[in-house]
Amino acid sequence: GMQTPEKATTASNATKMLDLGGLKPNSTEVERILTVLEETLAQLELSSLIPRVIEALDRFADVLGPEITNHLKELQRLSNEMQDLLPSSEEKDRVGADGQAACLCSLQQRLSSSARGVLRLLRASPSLCQALKHEAVARGSPAEAFIKAFREFRNFVLERLLTSPTEEERKVQFLEDISLQIQRHAKAVGALQAELAAATRTREQEIYKKDNVIRDLKSSMQDLTTDCKASIQNIKEEGAKKQEEELEASQERCARLQQDVQQLEAQLNALVLEHRASELALLKRKRRMETEIFNWIQKYDAHMEEKQAEYEEVHAAYTEEKNQLSLLMERRALLLQEYSQIEEERRKQEEKEERELEELNTLSRAATRIQAFWKGYLVRSLYSSKLKKKKKGKGKGKGKGKKTKK
Repeated sequence: GMQTPEKATTASNATKMLDLGGLKPNSTEVERILTVLEETLAQLELSSLIPRVIEALDRFADVLGPEITNHLKELQRLSNEMQDLLPSSEEKDRVGADGQAACLCSLQQRLSSSARGVLRLLRASPSLCQALKHEAVARGSPAEAFIKAFREFRNFVLERLLTSPTEEERKVQFLEDISLQIQRHAKAVGALQAELAAATRTREQEIYKKDNVIRDLKSSMQDLTTDCKASIQNIKEEGAKKQEEELEASQERCARLQQDVQQLEAQLNALVLEHRASELALLKRKRRMETEIFNWIQKYDAHMEEKQAEYEEVHAAYTEEKNQLSLLMERRALLLQEYSQIEEERRKQEEKEERELEELNTLSRAATRIQAFWKGYLVRSLYSSKLKKKKKGKGKGKGKGKKTKK
């Protein structure tokens, strides 16, 4: 029949394995056997993923599609029925055992058919199978153990198929050589064990000698311990003597120190009495100084109250004068403004008077000149008329009459 894409991939994998082994498939039967083993291994791996996918069916629903999801739900339902039916079949009596077995066999056939249908749909989509292998990695330990055992079986069959008769003979010969080497090695091990026993005996003798030496050392240590005890006793006696001597000396020192302490206590009592008298004098002085300080504080407070009252009065007068000053300054500003206006008007008036006076002077000078000119003119005209009267006669008089008419 025609190969599916998954079967073609499995066959190519088997061929690659043969190529990697350094041998080529020498018959179609070898390729078929390897293809069957590879397909079985792939179906086992995919079947071990189905329970994991069914447990998380909601998460894989979008990846699987509606058809595969419905088949998985049907497979889950049949599996639940099988689980419910198995305990009840164990509890049934022998009368209904045959009917229960027939129902269980039918349910098992439907479950197997449903599982094959799911595997067929999954194998039709290699990319979906790869995605499920990445997503649903965890498998149950029994399934994983079975897959591992089947993979080892596949490798063993592959090794057997790739081994030629000549290589088989070489392998048998190699095993025989190995067995001979094992025998030779066993003889060598026996000889080594004998040498080890001899070395062990020699070492035990050496250990016995060392034990004797240790016993001698122990006896010498005991003697040394006895000598040490005697020396320790002597040291203790000498220490007791020294302790008595040191005790007597320390008692004498304690007596001297006790006398010194009594003398120092007497000096201390005298100093205490002296210091108490000085303390009483200082206390009286302190109280007197406190009284004086209290009086000075009261005087200072009274003086400060007077100064505060005086300051408040001065401050009130100052505030009043300041307010009056501000009013006077405002009036001064107004008066200055009025004064500036009056000065401006006075300046304008003076300028106007100066202009009028200048115009009057100009007019008076002009009038004086005009009058002088007119007087000169009259004088010249009278003088000229008198000269004409002398020179001319009546005609001249008519002319004059005409001029006067004019």
